[in-house]
Amino acid sequence: MEDVYKIAVSFLNGIGPVNTKKVIAYTGSIEGLFKEKKQNLLKIPGIGQSFIDKLDRDNAIQLAEEEQKFISDNHINVSFYLEKDYPQRLLNCADSPCTLYYKGNTDFNVARTISIVGTRNASDYGREICNKLIQDLSGKEIKPLIISGLAYGVDICAHKAALRNQLQTVAAIGHGLHMMYPSQHKRYAEEIVNQGALISEFTSKSKFDPKNFVRRNRIIAGMADATIVIESASKGGSLVTADIANSYNRDVFAFPGRTSDKGSTGCNKLIKTNQAHLIESVADLEYILGWENKNKSPKMVQTKLFIELSPEEESLVQVLKEKGNMPIDSISLKTSFPMSKVSSLLLKLEFEGIIKSLPGKIYTLNT
Repeated sequence: MEDVYKIAVSFLNGIGPVNTKKVIAYTGSIEGLFKEKKQNLLKIPGIGQSFIDKLDRDNAIQLAEEEQKFISDNHINVSFYLEKDYPQRLLNCADSPCTLYYKGNTDFNVARTISIVGTRNASDYGREICNKLIQDLSGKEIKPLIISGLAYGVDICAHKAALRNQLQTVAAIGHGLHMMYPSQHKRYAEEIVNQGALISEFTSKSKFDPKNFVRRNRIIAGMADATIVIESASKGGSLVTADIANSYNRDVFAFPGRTSDKGSTGCNKLIKTNQAHLIESVADLEYILGWENKNKSPKMVQTKLFIELSPEEESLVQVLKEKGNMPIDSISLKTSFPMSKVSSLLLKLEFEGIIKSLPGKIYTLNT
């Protein structure tokens, strides 16, 4: 029955993932969300009558039982936010979906993940940049997972380049896995399933709605260590994704373009307003994210005595004292520092012998 509950969460319309997770936390299990008396749910801080009024649990369970057959028949995986296969980077995004559906067999929690987005009307310049960037990334010892949205332009260019260069790639889509939009990309979607995954928060019963593509942007931003924008006009979905990534305290990069090109207006503005790092090559990405030093083991393992720490380093050390072992994105969330700054601080503290890194990008104090 628990599997049905995980799917049923998708059919609890109007109550949102934030409150849903809150109820599950207070009741102690997903079963509590569906079994606890409504008057008891009202005792949970932040849960009001409007939540209770919209909580149609019987209907959600009925729809979930029907959806379960579709999932089984089409070899779809269900990933719940309390399970290990769920994209762990999304756990630090309060509004991330409780349940995700995916086809494929990739690991969403690899060491490095990059989202690449941009205009649907990519120029030759934009496609050249995208292809070169992914080709260079494929030559690195630690290969990143490439995430995008399977849309026209930069998105599909990124997926195709990843496939061509044998990189795992994930397409976050704005509809259920019962269809494919745009239909012209169906054959690429089939390749992606074999070399990555298609992922969505929407069920086969979800109605096609352009607004859903905005919702899926938070998955693109939240699953990645950094979001790279390649060509964007002054308005568009890629700028929305960049804004979401910034709100999640993730690093954003933008390739600059000529001031006369409308397709570069958005990227140039992101850089000009300090909402994105300027990027010209993979080297810039590695430098900002601290990836260029990841393969170099710290030579100093003995803690220095009487080290003077900066206020930022003190904050980071204090967080590790309080919480113990923590993944890098959790440290970023707790300290409110961007991932690039956290990565740089961690590297310095590791060289000083104050902290040590564990498998899975987890850090702890060196005792």
